[in-house]
Amino acid sequence: MLSKGVKYMLLSTLFFSLMNVSVKLVSHIPAAEVIMFRSIISLFISYIYLRRANVSVWGNNHIWLVARGVAGATALLLFFNTLQNIPLATAATVQYMSPIFTAILGIFIVKERVRPWQWVFFGLSFAGVLVIEGVETDVDAFYLWLGVLSSVFSGIAYTIVRKLNTKEHPLVIIFYFPLVTLPVVGIYSLFNWVQPEGWDWALLLLVGVLTQLGQYYMTMSYQTEEISKVANLNYIGIIYALILGYFLFGELFNLWSYIGMALVLLGVVLNMRYKNRLAKREAVAQEGVAVK
Repeated sequence: MLSKGVKYMLLSTLFFSLMNVSVKLVSHIPAAEVIMFRSIISLFISYIYLRRANVSVWGNNHIWLVARGVAGATALLLFFNTLQNIPLATAATVQYMSPIFTAILGIFIVKERVRPWQWVFFGLSFAGVLVIEGVETDVDAFYLWLGVLSSVFSGIAYTIVRKLNTKEHPLVIIFYFPLVTLPVVGIYSLFNWVQPEGWDWALLLLVGVLTQLGQYYMTMSYQTEEISKVANLNYIGIIYALILGYFLFGELFNLWSYIGMALVLLGVVLNMRYKNRLAKREAVAQEGVAVK
């Protein structure tokens, strides 16, 4: 039986994968402009839901909320530039390095323990990412490293979400992202505007809606479970990226890509099983203490 946190992360990964496709389909529009549209939609939706829930949009932990917004904005700007300039599957595999940085940062920021076997499982999934990455030969190294840097900032943002835990409403955390991002990308877009045409408008709307859904379920996941239990689930998005990239953009992959996917999924499954086993042991131990 999957826990709520795991279910939330699976939904989040699906929505983000569809969002990546939408961004890729508007590669002729600057990344900052795409982020501007995304931020406007996210700000609007978050504000409406927070007002309906009678929750203050400003939250309580302002410094951490702004820090999360800055880290998230930096990560997104770097990732969208990467996504628009290299193959979908390659951009996705680089971005899915973020759970590793999230788990490492979680040790220092939220004082969570990552057990030795979990590092093995993270390494296994990471090895799968490297295998998939290795089969992509036509990749601009500059944008590849932008993608790696993006995953570092994503790790910072996700760890801050865990730091806030249940202290803030999920939509408050999401609200601060466009609040911090809009002034920067808005000014840039004014001087580098590219007029959207036809289906561009629908795709830009989808970027905002799908991101909102992905952010919401991701935030719920990190607030419900320990980082180390759900972080690896982000890697499942590689499967979506390879399939969508093949059918929509003609990005071909070979046997080595399947081997990489198998390694990624093996790491995910082993980590989930290991954490569930530990949780059961801790529950039994606590019951024993309570009985005594």
